[in-house]
Amino acid sequence: MTNATLSPQQPRTAEMAERMAEVKGRSLWADARTRFLRNKAAMVSLVVLAFVVAFAFFGQHLSPWDNETIDWDVLGNVKEMGRPSLENGHYFGYDESGRDLYTRVVQGTRVSLMVGVVGALIAVFVGTTYGAVAGFVGGRVDSAMMRFVDIAMSIPYMFVLILLLVVFGRSIGMLFVGIGLTAWLDMSRIVRGQTLSIKNKEFIEAAVATGVPWFIIIHRHVVP
Repeated sequence: MTNATLSPQQPRTAEMAERMAEVKGRSLWADARTRFLRNKAAMVSLVVLAFVVAFAFFGQHLSPWDNETIDWDVLGNVKEMGRPSLENGHYFGYDESGRDLYTRVVQGTRVSLMVGVVGALIAVFVGTTYGAVAGFVGGRVDSAMMRFVDIAMSIPYMFVLILLLVVFGRSIGMLFVGIGLTAWLDMSRIVRGQTLSIKNKEFIEAAVATGVPWFIIIHRHVVP
């Protein structure tokens, strides 16, 4: 028996097949993560944000004072006796009421971060769900849902917050809810527009033709 001779094309074809096997597809989240990591401004902003978060949640341990404790000795002469000092632990000095200004800045930073993060999460979740459903279902449902958004956007933002605080009482949690309930309106219109631009794509029509429920299509194909 004679050994079969390989043509020059066969090793090249085998090598290309091995390379293709090593190639892996990337999801939209992977592409977004790659672009984010390559953006120098975004990475610098992330580092600054990390320092702010660390200051908000751990800065309290660097001061021996409480944010509500009043130093009665400095009242009446805050400008002279209430200056910032590293020796007594009042790094930012006192406010006009004789309270430690550093710990109050830490408290304010913590509340501001929580308002921004929680309010943004509520707005993204509600706005994305609402806009995706309106854009995908379409027809009278879309018209009715978007008319509600138009009416809600005409109501002043501060009026909604004041009404919630009057009815349910003053609390940080209610402030989060109020911001989230008013911030989702713009998000819903953006998501609706994006949904309308892809609802007639081939992969969406294929999913509809195979009998996939509409809420699964929205969750797996539209929202990502």
